[in-house]
Amino acid sequence: MLTRSSSQTLTEQLANRYAERIRNRLLPPGARLPSVRECARRHEVSPYTVVAAYDQLLAQGLIEARRNRGFYVRESRPDARGEPRSELRAEPADRAPASGGRSPARPLDAATLIRGMFRQVDAQGQQMKPSPGMGVLPPDWLETPFLSAAVRRVTRTTNLHALSLQYGEPAGDSSLRRALSQKLASLEIEASPEQIVTTVGATHALDVICRALLKPGDAVMVDEPGWAVEFARLAHLGMRVLPVPRRDEGPDLEVIGRYCKAYAPEQRPKLFISVSVLHNPTSQSLAPSHAHRVLRLAQEHDFLVVEDDTYSHLAPVHATRMSALDALERTIYVGGFAKILAPNWRVGYLAAREPLVERLIDAKLLSTLTTPALLEQSLALCLEQGQIRRHAERVRSRLDGARARAVRLATQAGCRFVCEPAGLFGWVDAGVDTDRLAQRMLDEGYLLAPGSLFHAARQPTQLMRINFATTQSAGFWRDFERLREEVARTRGARGA
Repeated sequence: MLTRSSSQTLTEQLANRYAERIRNRLLPPGARLPSVRECARRHEVSPYTVVAAYDQLLAQGLIEARRNRGFYVRESRPDARGEPRSELRAEPADRAPASGGRSPARPLDAATLIRGMFRQVDAQGQQMKPSPGMGVLPPDWLETPFLSAAVRRVTRTTNLHALSLQYGEPAGDSSLRRALSQKLASLEIEASPEQIVTTVGATHALDVICRALLKPGDAVMVDEPGWAVEFARLAHLGMRVLPVPRRDEGPDLEVIGRYCKAYAPEQRPKLFISVSVLHNPTSQSLAPSHAHRVLRLAQEHDFLVVEDDTYSHLAPVHATRMSALDALERTIYVGGFAKILAPNWRVGYLAAREPLVERLIDAKLLSTLTTPALLEQSLALCLEQGQIRRHAERVRSRLDGARARAVRLATQAGCRFVCEPAGLFGWVDAGVDTDRLAQRMLDEGYLLAPGSLFHAARQPTQLMRINFATTQSAGFWRDFERLREEVARTRGARGA
């Protein structure tokens, strides 16, 4: 809350709070600020203080006043071609796209999750509360003694000097690639060490694939709802994003077929990036029969399927992977360890058929030059000794208990799960516009993940993603209910 004992005036505190949110993209371009009266009531200050704070934001060029409509965060400045920076262009999935046309969409602010979920303090220096919108497990869930032991063993004096004073292997450390080959075999994915390339996290693996196999303007199909960071990444690369609605059994096959038939051959989709197991944000997994049909479409229309298996450690081993079904003929498998082990180690990998490997290695080296052999050898040691497998089993057991409690609390708070709860995330209907709710929750120190972030073309929705591991507090759900009712009342009064 704002405080009168601060060295700053109430006006300065309020202006700084909104300025910090805008600069960190927690308030995205085009977002509407609360009305003067609503903001005054929310922060327990006078309307004069709010007007003065908004004036400061106007002077800084962060917001704009629209006659009879209120105050809005300014849109991104246009680039040299006259187009907004970071603008994502996506084809609507409910109709055949025009020949080569691209429909504009509001900027998708993936930074709301990237920047926000790792912030430990707010603009006033206060400790942030556990974030229900967080995309990772809490740090105390990931603490393990075997990581430091593996690092100490690998960094013995002679080995430390040898690994530090020269570049690593282009494809990745050979010991890790051998261990990863064995790990993939347990998932029934046949990939020799020569078919595996290590990367700086799974996100880097996706980036390497796109840079190696695509050029600006190429069409890429993606799950929708899907990963906000993936939409933004593809937009920055200049790709045409084709959202494919996610159904209970998997991606919408009719929409995939429509995309493949509507374009001229040179404009047809080159890739389909999809999550087969514990899809983010719905936590649904692909049905085996549906996986076969996706692969038939890939064969028929000559596109590759990039299978993002980021959450594999939290899923049953027997879950269906398309890479296992077609032996990497038309699939490229992507995995990593950030979700289960050490987020800051940033060790990921991809597996592909051998004719593609050299192109993928070239793209990797252009962005990283080398391989972090010390970390990769430490990770290989943990895999070989079975420590990661046992750690994952403990985390899954703990997550099962957390999920049961979070589902109970969410249901009691009036939320409805639109997908069967599984994995780390729940996809729930909050009953109000979750963009508006997210801003009110942020005032209380909570970071939500509103459903609009998971769509290629951002639009209002009542859905949101919750992290089962960080929604264990009954206090959070009491605050959630209170603020949701406030948003509903404010919306009702405005409509009346």
